[in-house]
Amino acid sequence: MPVRTAIAVWEGGLKSGKGKMKLGSGAYEGGYSFGSRFEQEAGTNPEELIGAAHAGCFNMALTMMLEQAGFVPTHIHTSARVHIDKAGEGFRITSIELETEGKVPGCDEKTFREKAEMAKKACPVSVALSGTDIKLLAGLASPIAA
Repeated sequence: MPVRTAIAVWEGGLKSGKGKMKLGSGAYEGGYSFGSRFEQEAGTNPEELIGAAHAGCFNMALTMMLEQAGFVPTHIHTSARVHIDKAGEGFRITSIELETEGKVPGCDEKTFREKAEMAKKACPVSVALSGTDIKLLAGLASPIAA
């Protein structure tokens, strides 16, 4: 199996410094700072990248679970909200909220939610983040009215 890489560089003090993160694939490179992490300044932050990784991993795991049950999704949309809070002298990712909606022909709501719960527990990113409270809200997309 491949080993994935990323690099991060930081220059300067915590509040006055700045950094850059880059994916080994070259698909993303961007700046981050204290302000982009703990305030509302432009730039990315580690939690945002963790959220993207978690949502992407979850989507693939859910697709696999659904396919194993005989359902092929046409669309799965997942958002991840990663919470970072003060913990003692530092900070800690305290919870991640996954919200997913799928279009899965022939699949009922109960089955979709069961498979989503299984995917939440089994996706490799969830497993890696097992020390974090991961919540899930899952449902099928409403049919579009004609």
